Amino acid sequence: MKKEEKVEVKYIKQSTAISIALICIFVGFIAGNIYSVYKSGSGTGNQSIQISPGASGADNFTLPKQQEILSLEKVVAADPNNQNAWLLLGNLYFDTGKFKDSIKAYNKYLEFNPNNANVWTDLGVMYRRNKQPQDALRAFDEAIKADPRHEQSRYNKGVVLLYDLKDKDGATVVWQELYNLNPNYRGPDGQPLKAMLDKQ
Repeated sequence: MKKEEKVEVKYIKQSTAISIALICIFVGFIAGNIYSVYKSGSGTGNQSIQISPGASGADNFTLPKQQEILSLEKVVAADPNNQNAWLLLGNLYFDTGKFKDSIKAYNKYLEFNPNNANVWTDLGVMYRRNKQPQDALRAFDEAIKADPRHEQSRYNKGVVLLYDLKDKDGATVVWQELYNLNPNYRGPDGQPLKAMLDKQ
């Protein structure tokens, strides 16, 4: 009987250890993602709008990313005030071409951090890809208001003005302001901003 009791106790300890390990893995996954956002300064903010149509992001919708999205959706459902989870979710939706979901997540994050120029810029890119150019301009303006030297938002604003709204003069003004900030600025294809201005 004593031998059987020892086996039973050992079994209970193993199942408890497995449960704890699974919980730790999940918590570690979420904490690691939150830490990576914290270390990167929140948001990518380096998203240039390609003048020629770029990838939608749908090709990036892999199983691991889907699992990350599902995990983070559970986090924000349980804690709607978890701003870092909203940001991570917005970035994942961005990467996987889920424009409307990304817009919602970024807007939720910006309720907590309205002065984050990088996230405003990413939000603007999502609005543009979702065929909402006026909202994209508003987001880029918010990024510029938060950081007057934010180059990416100015470049992207010029793209929306020129290619979506056919406002050549408006784009020229915005890009000239960017050129005044950084004469060496280059677009995502490596083309110097000066060359783009000369074409206008």
